[in-house]
Amino acid sequence: MKKRILSVMSSLIMAGCILGTSSVAVNAQENEKIVDGSVLTTDDTSTGSTKDSVARGEHLMTGECSISKAGISRVYCYGSTTANHEVDKLAVITYVQRYHEDTDDWGQVDWFVEMKENDYFVYATKTVTVDRGYYYRVWASHIVRKGDDPVEETYSYTDGIKVP
Repeated sequence: MKKRILSVMSSLIMAGCILGTSSVAVNAQENEKIVDGSVLTTDDTSTGSTKDSVARGEHLMTGECSISKAGISRVYCYGSTTANHEVDKLAVITYVQRYHEDTDDWGQVDWFVEMKENDYFVYATKTVTVDRGYYYRVWASHIVRKGDDPVEETYSYTDGIKVP
């Protein structure tokens, strides 16, 4: 009888621990702040890519961007555009943005662009000096042109990472 009571008590304690852990995970997700699609995080890096339904065209295949902490008051930023095949022109325009708590919006800090002709891939990188204590993200525009066809363009963005 004593073993049965201990077994039931152990099961109840185990179930309580599992339920308690689950509710903590849910609360963490509920407390996440999302601004213009980007989650504000304390991660060291974040990567974003185009959604297939938005990106895929006749010539444009995908776009990617990333942001990483690169030392005190610095972030490393990257953007790339990939076409399905060789195209006349392709470009990636990469914007570095800072979250403004007072307006609850992103503002541009820096930007850079890279273009190529008669190729299928282009990328651009830059290390940017930023103010500490804010969230930063990368937002990239991916552009492809082939012949007289309309320009194909899409975008990608990362989550916001905090630079302490």
